[in-house]
Amino acid sequence: MDLIKVAEQAFAVGKELPKFKSGDTVTVAYRIVEGNKERVQQFRGDVIRISGHQEKKRFTVRKISGGVGVERIFPMDSPFIEEIIVNKVGKVRRAKLYYLRKLTGKKARIKEKRF
Repeated sequence: MDLIKVAEQAFAVGKELPKFKSGDTVTVAYRIVEGNKERVQQFRGDVIRISGHQEKKRFTVRKISGGVGVERIFPMDSPFIEEIIVNKVGKVRRAKLYYLRKLTGKKARIKEKRF
């Protein structure tokens, strides 16, 4: 009977995203609109958190660019996300990897999970 949920389901874009979790290295192809031009920008980094619930989930990706840490938050249901590619599956024991903000160099690496 909730009209908002009915409307959201009617307009939902059924985009399939791969399964990933905190610690994984992902490449997010994100569409950027600048004036009347559009381009797709690749943002590659480690997922340091996934928050939210159900359809309102969002994830934070962190990378080091020019020696400075850059974080970006992406909504899962964003129409601007072209694709998400999981490059590496990380071996971590936490859901939120905020401790990576203090680490630099080799200490900031995440071990890769072996299959």
